[in-house]
Amino acid sequence: MKVTIDPHSGFCFGVVYAIQKAEEELQLTGKLYCLGDIVHNNKEVERLTKLGLEIIDHDRLRSLHDCKVLIRAHGEPPETYQIALKNNIELIDASCPVVLKLQHRVRTSFDEVLETGGQIVIYGETGHAEVNGLVGQTAGTALIVRNEEDLDKVDYSRPVYFFSQTTKSSSGFEKMRSLLEQRSKAAQQKEIQDEFLSSNDTICRQVSNREPQLKKFSAAYDVIIFVSGKKSSNGKALYEVCRSVNPRSYFISDVEELLPEWIEASDSVGICGATSTPMWLMEKVSDHIKQSFKADFDNLTTAVSL
Repeated sequence: MKVTIDPHSGFCFGVVYAIQKAEEELQLTGKLYCLGDIVHNNKEVERLTKLGLEIIDHDRLRSLHDCKVLIRAHGEPPETYQIALKNNIELIDASCPVVLKLQHRVRTSFDEVLETGGQIVIYGETGHAEVNGLVGQTAGTALIVRNEEDLDKVDYSRPVYFFSQTTKSSSGFEKMRSLLEQRSKAAQQKEIQDEFLSSNDTICRQVSNREPQLKKFSAAYDVIIFVSGKKSSNGKALYEVCRSVNPRSYFISDVEELLPEWIEASDSVGICGATSTPMWLMEKVSDHIKQSFKADFDNLTTAVSL
């Protein structure tokens, strides 16, 4: 049996930076609050919790004073910074630079919206931390669209400024952009003008580049084991990329979810994951598969000898 871990899978640089900042502070003080899960992977969160990281929500933030709080890679809306200033909270800001750039672009476009009567439309997941931070740049007025049905919420008689959550799929964004353009043209009854649809591909290239890499990786193995936290938006999207190429692709969060009927001794197995999946977890899965089949082989050899 051949078991290989995809070298391109694992934490993106934004997640790496946030975890490094957390570990540095925990080594110094042994205690740090984090606003929301530092990464959408429960196993990595459990590891850091044991080191002294405490996950809090926004309600808890409002009750804290005179302490340190980590802002994770997803970023935060302006209100979070205002609360921290009011409560004398020192923020360790680990917002991803790509997310911060996107927040700036959304905020700048919102200033134009106030002048043109337009609207900000964001392709993303409702309630996702990054999307909440983006909506916060628009005083809560941005429209969130997940699928074609959500496009009914858009007023096509007004200018549209279209952005994407950084971890969405490129193909999904292009589909939504095309549908927006079609509907805008129909509403205007003429060729769409630039001032009526400003489309901004704001997907992180470190994320989007993984799609073609994963397609090649998934095609090279009999079985694909995709490792990711259940709450990872990026994980769900990348798993679908794997499954589109290799129907024998399986999504797990940890080794306990592996089913023996998925893999045969003659199979080649590829292990990959999301931008929120730690390498140590993929290595754990790899070791588990190797040991499981080694044990089966040893038992078979013993039985034959007897």
